Amino acid sequence: MRSLPLLLVKPVFRQTLFWLCAVLLLTFIYGTAYQSYWLGISTVHMLLPVHICYYYVLSGPVFAHLFLPGKYVQTLVAIGICLLLAALLYRLAEIFVSDPFVFRYYAQKDPHFTWAKLDGTWHSQLFSPIDFVNAVERSNVIVWIGIALKFVLLWFERREAAFEAELNFLKGQLHPHFLFNSLNNLYAFALAGSSRTPEIILKISNVLRYMLYECSSDQVLLKRDIEILKDYIVLEQMRYESRLDLNLDISGNIRSQQVAPLLMFPLVENSFKHGASETVGMPWINIEINVDKQRLSFKISNSKSDVPQPGKNDGSPQAIGLKNIRMRLELLYPGRHHFEWIDEQDVFLAELELSLSPALTR
Repeated sequence: MRSLPLLLVKPVFRQTLFWLCAVLLLTFIYGTAYQSYWLGISTVHMLLPVHICYYYVLSGPVFAHLFLPGKYVQTLVAIGICLLLAALLYRLAEIFVSDPFVFRYYAQKDPHFTWAKLDGTWHSQLFSPIDFVNAVERSNVIVWIGIALKFVLLWFERREAAFEAELNFLKGQLHPHFLFNSLNNLYAFALAGSSRTPEIILKISNVLRYMLYECSSDQVLLKRDIEILKDYIVLEQMRYESRLDLNLDISGNIRSQQVAPLLMFPLVENSFKHGASETVGMPWINIEINVDKQRLSFKISNSKSDVPQPGKNDGSPQAIGLKNIRMRLELLYPGRHHFEWIDEQDVFLAELELSLSPALTR
């Protein structure tokens, strides 16, 4: 979990950067109009409090009600009121602060300088149609740019949150499958008084620790992910003993890459659960893992029962599991993976290829 200071620094940095860019943009606009960037930035600082107050009122309490059911009309009315109040404050700041400052600047250069904008009382200046419309325009440009950016950022944050939630859901579905199968195996060995019971407990603990803690990272070492895969295979082999013909071939350098955790695990689990356990006679499983630089190739095939199993369709647990794997790959490796499977009557084959990330050096 990120610390509280980090959570605070990021929004503060974004807000500071936004207002710095806003000052630069307004300085360019006013400085170009006045033909003096010193006068432009001075004027901007006099009017900036209006922009800031307007933005935070609008982006805070006003838009907080925008997403509440039945509050759309009230929000639109509130936006209209804020717009008028901001224009009034902007005109008042111009009349009493910035316009006299601009007038004195030019009057020092030209004693005969006159400015029709300052004619009349402050009441008449406040409601001058042209100046008021200009105030509406100038007070809204920067604020609505900020509001637009805020909505874009909010969309990205919600999209990222939805992404993380879906990914955690798909990854979390692996835990119950492994736990139930492993506990059943442990129970059977414990009843038989097997001397391998402590070894089973140790390997189950190792795999669960990996799933619950290490898999919280987006990327893990490929070497570590394969180690856990081998532990799981050993656990399953204990159950079948010599009745299972299993071949595991690992080639290439697996020490210098990172991978999203638990991508290969459910395919291996399916081979035991829906292949070996349902095969009459001598079941077999072949697993090939090859790493060529930053490219991972994973192939797995297993025997199946030649007797049609009832309920084997797209809604079966195996089919749902395969679709979940595909969804994870599309989320984690968009455009950087290839995944397909062939489900025949007596054999199942799956192939996975994906581009790996280099391991971080310490």
